[in-house]
Amino acid sequence: MTPLKRAFDLWTAAMITPFVVPMVIVFGLIILIRDGRPVFYGGERMKTPTQGFRLWKFRTMRVDPQDRGVSGADKAGRITPFGAWLRRRRFDELPQLWNLWVGDISVVGPRPPLRDYVERFPEIYDQVLRNRPGLTGIGSIYFSKHESWLLARSTSPQETDAIYCRACIPRKARLDMIYQRNQSFCLDLEVIRRTLFPSAR
Repeated sequence: MTPLKRAFDLWTAAMITPFVVPMVIVFGLIILIRDGRPVFYGGERMKTPTQGFRLWKFRTMRVDPQDRGVSGADKAGRITPFGAWLRRRRFDELPQLWNLWVGDISVVGPRPPLRDYVERFPEIYDQVLRNRPGLTGIGSIYFSKHESWLLARSTSPQETDAIYCRACIPRKARLDMIYQRNQSFCLDLEVIRRTLFPSAR
């Protein structure tokens, strides 16, 4: 990560913190009252092919100690009503402000992958993770809805994993590599604009 990109990340974090922190407190209290503890979910993600970190989100599902892998239709029954509301608006990702502050992620970059997929597809993620993972990215803009549609067809953890590996990882990687080849401050601003105003795409 370049010093300019890190400086922009810190500036962005400083600008949004006064707005995000009150929302985190309110949503956290609602989860605590409605669904109990834990309020937050910290799942391991990878910032480099070998270095993991804890990515924070609001807990939107009932706890399952055996939970693993990406979320498909096989996990839909565990999503709480308020969790579904948070997910539709991507408010479940607000706690990632902490990850932005400490440098685990950047504002723009590939979405951070699970360790399992990084280890299974090193030829892909050795390339993708040359960029620091981000809060948003080209993949988030152009593929996230299609990915949700694909995974909504799964009926078991095994099927979810197969669809994700076959149809999602290669396509997201291609988009991430487009970003990597064309990375610039202006492109980052455009990605942020299209994330905040999707109807303006």
